Formats: sequence, C-alpha cells, structure tokens
Amino acid sequence: MQIKNSDTGDADVIKEEAADQSPMPERREGIHGWLDGIRSTRTGALTLKIVVGVIGTLMVVGGLIMVPFPGPGWLVVFAGLAVLATEFHWAHKLLEFGKRTLHAWTQWYKRQGWGVRIVVLIVTLAAAAVIVYFGLRTLGFDVIAIATRYI
Repeated sequence: MQIKNSDTGDADVIKEEAADQSPMPERREGIHGWLDGIRSTRTGALTLKIVVGVIGTLMVVGGLIMVPFPGPGWLVVFAGLAVLATEFHWAHKLLEFGKRTLHAWTQWYKRQGWGVRIVVLIVTLAAAAVIVYFGLRTLGFDVIAIATRYI
C-alpha cells in the first residue's frame, strides 16, 4: 500500500483502504448489530440469554397448552423455538428437526389420494371436537346436555 500524505487530507482515504484490507467483518446493522452490541460484554450476553430463555420458554409452554384446542398452538410452539434458537444451539437443532418433520408430513399428505385425505380430515375434526368437548366440560359446560334440551 502506498503511503499518502495525511497533511493534505488523505487520512480518511488511508483509513478506508486499511479497513477494506482488514480481515475483520463489518459491524452488522439492525437487530443483529444491536444484539452483537449486547453480547459484547459478559453481563450483557448472560442477561440476553436469560431474557431470551424466559420469553422463548413461556411461548413454547403456552403453545403446548394451546395445541389441543383449536387455534395457533403449533405456530406459537415453533415461534417460541425460533426465539430460543437465537441464543441456544439445541433449540436451533430442535426447530430444524420440527421443520423437517412437518415438511415430510406435508409431502406425504400431498401424495395421498382423496380417501386418505378425507380420513385424516375426519380424524382431525373428531379429535378437535373431543378436545373442545372435554375442555368445555371442565369449565362446567356440558354441550351434549345443552343440545339435548333443544332437540
């Protein structure tokens, strides 16, 4: 690299050229840069790991509670795993396994004929109906008894 006269205002040019030749990666922007800044100290890294762990765990547990009921239970579970995967390698591996399994199930389901698809739909609807029935029954609502009064 040719040395330039910094008295003539070339110092910025020299710094830019040195930065371009440096093997260090540039600082990331956005959320990743912000997280890198937090992780740059031991206290920040530990605090981030604890916060992400608590939030991700609450999301996974909440999603698992919602799974038997109609709604976005599995979506919340996968979202919680995605949050955990930002700080924990095991969660990243589990999330990848879940995505592969879901993809394999979807591909299998697409290859099936209409008969199998209808049976899967009926079993899914029956399971959802049983879960909703027992869920409402634990809350004190016997849907079958209420329906028999009107029939």
